[in-house]
Amino acid sequence: MEKEFAPAGLSKQKPITASKPFALYRHLNKLRWLSLAVVFLMLILIPLLSIYQHYVAAQGYNHLSPSQTLLYDTMEFISAPFVDAPEHDLDAIKGTTWSGQLFGVKLSDPLAIVGQSAASLKLYWPLILTAVIPLLATLIFGRFFCGWICPATFIYELNSNLSVYLSRFGIKNNRRFHKNIKYLVLALGIGISAYTGTLAFASIYPPAVLGRELYFSIALSGFGGGTLFFILTLGFDTFVSRRGICRYFCPGGALYSLLGRYRVVRVKRLVEPCNDCNKCNAVCEFDLDPMRDNFGAECNNCTACISVCPKSAMSLTLSISDQPNQGPGHQSRQYRQQNSDHNETIQVKNIS
Repeated sequence: MEKEFAPAGLSKQKPITASKPFALYRHLNKLRWLSLAVVFLMLILIPLLSIYQHYVAAQGYNHLSPSQTLLYDTMEFISAPFVDAPEHDLDAIKGTTWSGQLFGVKLSDPLAIVGQSAASLKLYWPLILTAVIPLLATLIFGRFFCGWICPATFIYELNSNLSVYLSRFGIKNNRRFHKNIKYLVLALGIGISAYTGTLAFASIYPPAVLGRELYFSIALSGFGGGTLFFILTLGFDTFVSRRGICRYFCPGGALYSLLGRYRVVRVKRLVEPCNDCNKCNAVCEFDLDPMRDNFGAECNNCTACISVCPKSAMSLTLSISDQPNQGPGHQSRQYRQQNSDHNETIQVKNIS
């Protein structure tokens, strides 16, 4: 008969059965990158399709320049399998992530609704209803817009790779600020919008700025002041603070954090297989502490910590609050040392 061996002092304990996350969870970060790439490409494609619509409506194909003809033919090739009358059917997809229309459904960023309501000092319900779907999604998934949809995130995370490369040459971007600054920015934006009657957020909210500038550059062949602003935010992230704009100054991030504080879907650490390797903390773009169960309202469910964990010790769970700190992972040296010391103490007491 085979014998089961256990570490000294643990022979009387029941064996630990470690739970495992759903296998596909480890691939969610790849799906997230695909989502971000599709959204970014759509922001480029939409103004091109808009130009194509104008060409079709003008019925002047023979008068187009070679570059315009190339655009016409390309957009026709892309859209032909999906639409019969492009001058009308392509209206199904319009706008940006700030406010737009997707297959007849009008959608708006909740921050756009907050800003517009403050600027007008009244509630316009047809506009408010366009934020219902994003609002419900935020209540379920938390700050998911920041991690899965925001076009600025696509650029900022690519920029993080540049920051890692520059760090090899001694260029650091590890400056930290107080995370509550973004809530102050949100409050000031609401106050300025109410006082001036203008939508203050539209000028400083990275996804709104990026979407607008992409449209200007493609459809109108020019750039606005927002392009310089966005480049400055990239410089800040690169040379001052990693993902500093999203962590400390983004009003949309502040609003989504507030709305998603009690989100239903959240990341959870499985303490049994965890070995405290710290890879989850290192990969977190928002400087959270997954290794000690500290996710909080800031987590955008990007699942990067799940994909990088070598022990499959990160998973998703349904809960409106984070797990309290569970202490060291059960596969870590610290945990084994603590249990060894504890069991030795018990043995000494039993002998005495």
